[in-house]
Amino acid sequence: MPSDSLYSIPLEQQVGQFFFIGLPGTELDAETRELIEEVKPGGIIIFGRNVAGPDQLRTLVDGVRELLPVEPLVGIDQEGGLVDRLRKIFTPMPAARTIRQHGDLAASRALGRITGEVLRMLGFNMNFAPVMSIMTDERDLLSNGLYSRSFGRSPGEVLGYTTVYLRGLQETGIIGCLKHFPGIGAGEVDSHEQMPLVKLSHDDLIAQDLAPYIELFQRNDDRVRCVMVSHGGFPNIDIRQEYAGGLLEPASLSHNIVTRLLREELGYQHLVVTDDLEMGAISRHCDIEAAAIRAFLAGEDMMLICARPDIIRRGYHALLQTAQAGRLPEGRIHESLKRIADIKDIVKEPLPLDMERIRTLSDETKQLNEKLNYTYGGTVL
Repeated sequence: MPSDSLYSIPLEQQVGQFFFIGLPGTELDAETRELIEEVKPGGIIIFGRNVAGPDQLRTLVDGVRELLPVEPLVGIDQEGGLVDRLRKIFTPMPAARTIRQHGDLAASRALGRITGEVLRMLGFNMNFAPVMSIMTDERDLLSNGLYSRSFGRSPGEVLGYTTVYLRGLQETGIIGCLKHFPGIGAGEVDSHEQMPLVKLSHDDLIAQDLAPYIELFQRNDDRVRCVMVSHGGFPNIDIRQEYAGGLLEPASLSHNIVTRLLREELGYQHLVVTDDLEMGAISRHCDIEAAAIRAFLAGEDMMLICARPDIIRRGYHALLQTAQAGRLPEGRIHESLKRIADIKDIVKEPLPLDMERIRTLSDETKQLNEKLNYTYGGTVL
């Protein structure tokens, strides 16, 4: 998709491109249709609440596509383990931690390949995985929700497993997304509830949590096309001194993290998205109107707002009104439109929904679980 094709659409639609939104339910009902037609989002994200069956899900996604004037990104958090949005319709997938514990790089690549092929048939073109957190034995004791979602205890382990997972996933035509930059494995709380504090210095972050990102960026920049920025707070690298006593911002809203660290220092120039702006780490910090504006000005290309239609509308209209008032630099708007157009230019069309192939891949996942002795709910799957 040429970037100038997005420059030529109305401003209301340009601003819609900056939003990655969730849908209320399993059908393209009147409420969902009105939301899609009002915001005209650049992307949609699917959750378990949207999934009842393979045909239903594909019909929902195809219906959204038909409503939109610009082909959307269609994403999902299909990690496996605790974060498995498809478990109602597909054999539950193994957790990253289980694969790492078995020392099985081939299993990591197989998980990526199976995930990608299933997602293509269900109408997706993006997966918000892999998780790049480093979970040492000490960090395993923290209550941040990342215990089973990480592929490794060291930068080298995370790099090795995520590289082969990403290769397996993206060879199917699904774009992966590295998360949650710049690393929240050392955070003591879950960002769904409040802002996790990561008290590492800049040099420690570079040597530990950022090391796998840096290696992937430098090794082959085109392999990494999307990065999700966390809501973590980094007091040793990101205090805004112009405020009395200093102000700590979530990374997703921080110009220092998104633009200075990720884009300028590390040289990453592709798509950047926020984590869900409805999470407690943000809602306890500011309202959705301020969050959407601050995230965009920080350098984010797309903002995830994942649940409530009223919150989605408020975020969209706040950013639109700011743009209409001339308070968003035109160059900033064009930068993000270009990056969005660039990634939409390489995403693949969905594959036909082939239920026989789905069943074959489901059986293959069951065999992978048995090989790994992976249990879910107390049963080997």
